[in-house]
Amino acid sequence: MRSTTSYLGVGAAAAAAVGRAFAQSVPENAQIVDQKSFNVLDVVPPPSEANLSTLFVWPGVTEESLLAKPFHIYDDEFYDVIGSDPSLTTIATSESDPIFHEAVTWYPARDEVFFVQNAGAPAAGTGLNKSSNIQKISLSDAEKVRNGSLAAVPVTVVNTSNPQIINPNGATNWDGNIIFAGEGQGDNVPSALYVMNPEPPYNTTTLVNNYFGRQFNSLNDLVVSPTNGDLYFTDTLYGYLQDFRPVPGIREQVYRYNFETGALTVVADGFGHPNGITISPNGRTAYVADTGAVGGFYGINATAPASIYSFDVREDGTWDNRKTFAFLPTFVPDGVHTDSEGRVYTGAGDGVWVYNKAGKLIGKIYTGTVAANFQFAGEGRMVITGQTTLFYATLAASGAPLQ
Repeated sequence: MRSTTSYLGVGAAAAAAVGRAFAQSVPENAQIVDQKSFNVLDVVPPPSEANLSTLFVWPGVTEESLLAKPFHIYDDEFYDVIGSDPSLTTIATSESDPIFHEAVTWYPARDEVFFVQNAGAPAAGTGLNKSSNIQKISLSDAEKVRNGSLAAVPVTVVNTSNPQIINPNGATNWDGNIIFAGEGQGDNVPSALYVMNPEPPYNTTTLVNNYFGRQFNSLNDLVVSPTNGDLYFTDTLYGYLQDFRPVPGIREQVYRYNFETGALTVVADGFGHPNGITISPNGRTAYVADTGAVGGFYGINATAPASIYSFDVREDGTWDNRKTFAFLPTFVPDGVHTDSEGRVYTGAGDGVWVYNKAGKLIGKIYTGTVAANFQFAGEGRMVITGQTTLFYATLAASGAPLQ
């Protein structure tokens, strides 16, 4: 624990900030957030003005000042995440098509990062007209943009076939391959899990496309357990809520798949819309993001979940002891991942929020726009998808080991 210093004649909050700065200098691209400065506001606006779709800009800061130093320190523990010289760089943009959306996955053999387009956004021209795209970038190009020797990273579209991956959303590493969760399309292309070889020509295999003969709704995200090796994945309604899947025919749930036997079981339900999913590096805790507050063409329900729930993972791989780990006041938690130390990161309405294992917010990587998903790319690197903006971060923390 870092020590703080008391100063006569200085307010408690200011003294704490000075103490933190004394204990460790604040990096150039970081700023300390004094949470006491907005615990009591002169005016607290009504829900019609301040809600999950708005950014919180409190007295004493501006949108510009929050973006100028994008690593926001809410607790001293965040120093261990960002290190002494973190950076956040915009490495690619899109005028309107949300091509930087989900399924951020690092492929270390070529030092490339894969990600996918938003399948449900009108600006993408997807829906029943075409399948959303899988894309990739080279991290060597990302580093060139960061150091100023390249204007923007080239984005390559990855064409899969035999079978084509239809409307991919989530993805995870597995045994040198990448498993994608495909949301499906219309009545006759069911939602499915696909295994893709990350090497050209990107040959694919369908892993599972039904639950005892019934279609999934829209498979969303997935993770391989570091202890039992099973695959856990979420199924939600977003294909229907975004107009490219039929009326739902099964409950929104979290499933478990055993690679050896093919056994498919349900491990959890009772969500608004189960979305991002991850498991701690020691395999003992699972986290599921619930984006129930966002309902596609049904709009927003601010009283529905915008929460991350944690579960204890038992030795037999089943889950119990569900707890509310965090509630996000800015949009909803989407992608959720841990670093090598078990800290929990989630994409939100203004960037990536970082929590310690006890559920305390310790800091943000502030983008000022929705960060639907993100992923570590080995040691000290992260790629963040912001719909029409792609970000590259360098920091001290590293991702959990790949499966």
